[in-house]
Amino acid sequence: MPEPVVNNLSTPSKPADRRLFWGWLLLALVIILLDQQSKSYFNQNLLYAERWNVFPFFDFTLLYNPGAAFSFLAGGSGWQKWFFLGIAAVACSLILYWLRRNPGQRMFCASLSLILGGALGNVIDRLLHGHVVDFLLFHWKGWYFPAFNIADVAITCGAILLLIDEFLRVRKQRQSQDD
Repeated sequence: MPEPVVNNLSTPSKPADRRLFWGWLLLALVIILLDQQSKSYFNQNLLYAERWNVFPFFDFTLLYNPGAAFSFLAGGSGWQKWFFLGIAAVACSLILYWLRRNPGQRMFCASLSLILGGALGNVIDRLLHGHVVDFLLFHWKGWYFPAFNIADVAITCGAILLLIDEFLRVRKQRQSQDD
């Protein structure tokens, strides 16, 4: 009878896997630091809703978002802060679990690290300020894309990488079945 597999979920078992796991966490930390530094800069150098025109289609601005993406639930009475913090806590826990379990899957882990760093960057804002600080604004002839920040960029890039990774995984799986 085979021996039961004991899985220590606190860290991966192989030294190489442990290094990769900590590398993915380091990537998330870099995202958090870039996000928080950029938000701090614009929070200190712009007044609320002030705009610095950079290109005819792009401005730096300072806006606060108590809601989620595209100001979803921004009009809530404050309960949404705790709702979003709860979602972030669950998501971050799952991401850490997946990073520990799959540290060698590079695209998958890179995408998760970007999402983790972005999510935690916005969580820090919610905890410190009660809202998320946004400062990147794209517009064209009266049309405005909702303002966003580095954390949002990281989350979006991570989600795109995750979709690409899944597409490639399914494609590879189909090819191996066809062979």
